[in-house]
Amino acid sequence: MRWKGDRNALLTQVAILYYEEGLTQREVARRLSISRSNISRLLTEARNEGIVEIKVKRPIKVSSDLRKALLERFALHEAMVLITGHRDFQESLEGLGRLAAEYLENTLKDDSILGISWGTAVYETVKALRPVARPGVQVVQMIGGMGSINPKIDGTELALRLGGVLSARYRYLRAPLVVENGEVHKALLQEREVREALGIARRADIALVGIGSVVPAVSSLLRAGYLTMAEVRMAAEGGAVGDICAQHFDVHGHICQLELNERVIGITLPELMKVPCVIGVAGGVDKAPAILGALRGGYVNVLVADDVAAQEVLRLHESA
Repeated sequence: MRWKGDRNALLTQVAILYYEEGLTQREVARRLSISRSNISRLLTEARNEGIVEIKVKRPIKVSSDLRKALLERFALHEAMVLITGHRDFQESLEGLGRLAAEYLENTLKDDSILGISWGTAVYETVKALRPVARPGVQVVQMIGGMGSINPKIDGTELALRLGGVLSARYRYLRAPLVVENGEVHKALLQEREVREALGIARRADIALVGIGSVVPAVSSLLRAGYLTMAEVRMAAEGGAVGDICAQHFDVHGHICQLELNERVIGITLPELMKVPCVIGVAGGVDKAPAILGALRGGYVNVLVADDVAAQEVLRLHESA
């Protein structure tokens, strides 16, 4: 029988039956009334068209030497350092996500309150988590975030996805990440929903956060459209090297006296420091000053980083 539907729909259906449902090519051919030789060609076409992506998950290798050096120099509960090898940046991010997910799975308790920020590294961590029912867990969005250019890395979407993976309750922080001025900031903090969500976030026993940078090429706040280039430059000129939960700090870990910090709706860095376990995930040499500031400030106590970032963090720490 000749297939009369849309070509992409056919390619998708063949791919689902073969890759997801595990049917043999003969069984797919019988199901769709197409010759077996055509099924092989359709599978090849599905890969060429990008409908199917085949990725090989490389074994994760970690550096025990860099882990030891980080634990000796900073007040960390744990450190995991990915050996990047020949991985490209995206593959390294996925590797960091897998390491962070494994740690989170082993640390999370059935009655935990799990705070979550936003960003690509946090997204990769959530994506790597295995679905395990933890109905007693409560996931809470620690910072505002409606309106991101890339919704999948936004705090709202991540809280929803994480709650789904864990079959857990989740609580949104229904507010923008950055508001126009102090008056709007003050008014939003008085809203009952915002006040209650932040109250839950402050009681978190685990937090999963990304570590942002003011280097424009790797600035998530810039890339997501939360900040303009002028605002990122202003933060850098004010001494900032990075941010966690959009709160900026310098390389020594001191909170920067920036007007921008006063316009963020979310948990503050002093509040974050009261969370017993804060897992910070970041990689790449450009993130090293931000990671160093986060470690010196004590804003994270579990670090998941790659070897190039860890080496540069240690070098910067010894030289300044």
